[in-house]
Amino acid sequence: MGSLRLTLCAGLLGVAFLTPAAHAADGGGVAVTPSSPAPGTDVALRVTGCASSRTGTAVSAAFVAEVRLAGAGGTPSGGGTLVGETRVRTELKAGSYDVRISCGDVSRSGALTVVEAPAHSSEAPTQPAPYASPVAPVHAGGGGTAQHLASAAGPGTAHAVTGLVLAGVAAAAVALRRSRRSRGSD
Repeated sequence: MGSLRLTLCAGLLGVAFLTPAAHAADGGGVAVTPSSPAPGTDVALRVTGCASSRTGTAVSAAFVAEVRLAGAGGTPSGGGTLVGETRVRTELKAGSYDVRISCGDVSRSGALTVVEAPAHSSEAPTQPAPYASPVAPVHAGGGGTAQHLASAAGPGTAHAVTGLVLAGVAAAAVALRRSRRSRGSD
């Protein structure tokens, strides 16, 4: 599972570097991809000009959590480029939201424009869209193995007899080996 997460993160960062990005309102080296996300969208942040620090944070009411920024792979250590990713809250209304970035002794602010989610067909009655991020624990593990094993019967009499016979054979083999060793005929 760890390698899958690493692959997805690397892919998202690759897309972030190759996709045109929106710059923060102050033009201070803050890029957000996609430039105008809808609620529930994953976004990548790229901050330049943080040469004094290898890490930083980005905070916004639009994000589900504080974004931890780290040095971008493949850039020289003096480049000062930090990247991170997060998700836009699913319950947001369209509008502009402040983004505050801090890395070392550098602080920046910018704005993120959130657009409305695409409208659904007007023929069917609209129902609330499902949440884009998990809201409850996931029942994971074994692809149903736990349920199958819970309903399976335990070992029966045949299994018990087989186990006792094998244990007896092993005990006899050990006793025979010891008696041969004690006679010195090994």
